[in-house]
Amino acid sequence: MPENHVRTSNINSMEEWLRAYDQIEDLYPGKILEGTVMQVTPNEILIDVGAKSEGVVAGKELERLTPEELASLQEGDGVRVYVLKPEDEDGHPQLSIARARMEEDWIKAEQWQKEDAIFEAKVTGYNKGGLIVHVGQVRGFVPTSQVASLRRFSGDSDDEYQRRMSQLVGRTLRFKVLEIDRRRNRLILSERAAEREWRKEQKDKLLTNLEPGNTVRGEVSSLADFGAFVDLGGADGLIHLSELSWGRISHPSEVVQVGSEVEVYVLNVDRERKRIGLSLKRLQPEPWTQVIEKYHVGDEVDAVVTKLTSFGAFAKLVGEDVEGLIHISELSEGHVERPGEVVKEGDQVRAKIIRIEPERKRLGLSLRRAVDEIPPDGDYEWPEEADEG
Repeated sequence: MPENHVRTSNINSMEEWLRAYDQIEDLYPGKILEGTVMQVTPNEILIDVGAKSEGVVAGKELERLTPEELASLQEGDGVRVYVLKPEDEDGHPQLSIARARMEEDWIKAEQWQKEDAIFEAKVTGYNKGGLIVHVGQVRGFVPTSQVASLRRFSGDSDDEYQRRMSQLVGRTLRFKVLEIDRRRNRLILSERAAEREWRKEQKDKLLTNLEPGNTVRGEVSSLADFGAFVDLGGADGLIHLSELSWGRISHPSEVVQVGSEVEVYVLNVDRERKRIGLSLKRLQPEPWTQVIEKYHVGDEVDAVVTKLTSFGAFAKLVGEDVEGLIHISELSEGHVERPGEVVKEGDQVRAKIIRIEPERKRLGLSLRRAVDEIPPDGDYEWPEEADEG
């Protein structure tokens, strides 16, 4: 503790004495004011707050400062302090730097709640109930029901859920203040509310700025039988099943996975219905342009059977993203009741090209002509169902 002294060298009249003691009366527990660092030692920090003696930060209040915070304090620095006691038995104001910062953090949190504002903060820990987030010196809590970055799946064990929750520690997320109770030292936050509002704002921006023909990057957020949803940074766009690949696919998972980062082409933007149509295949070469240049009627090719129908079998050319139809009449010289009598899905076959219609994206294949060297006339009627995929 420093020696008790009044700065008498600067006090030469009764009026100045009274002014100095009036400054003591201006100090009261809980007051926050600006001071100047006069000295930093391992045991205490002396701070000039305009009183007759320097204020002191010592004991537990000194221990509340991190090594980094202590190292940053230099003589002559301005610092905000919280008055614990206007004057101790030695005449020194008892001060706290940590409580001043905490008080300001509470005020900041109250302002955010009042303004319904979104703010960013780092996750510093977790427990079974949720995430721990520090807003400056104030410890905030995010219940699991208010965590948007973590979904609990039906098959999750408690250990698995806790493991995934631990991966959020250290991440900076967006939050809103749900509840403040300073008397109970209670600050409840919500990531879900912040994300919901942030995504709405981002979606409005995207819908305003996006134009058909744009190329953007995003992350696959979910899959459905009819396509894949891509998070474009606040708004989801849909890649319809037919826009995922030039080839035939039955489910989006054949092309993309949840979490995959993709570059997509903007097909359409419906601002009224707030929908964004995307395409993956439009950024890839149209395979039919290569078919015209590479293949001709009469060529023999290797193909893999992808689908059986009542009128024949579809087969994908090996090394190409193009399918052809082997009509049921082209499977074998003999009568075939069902395509499954000759081939099954996954079979690799040798087939002859008997028809190419690039403008209608039709490729006719034949097994029987490849085997028996029959001329490729392709004179059968193309089934309408084959064009429907």
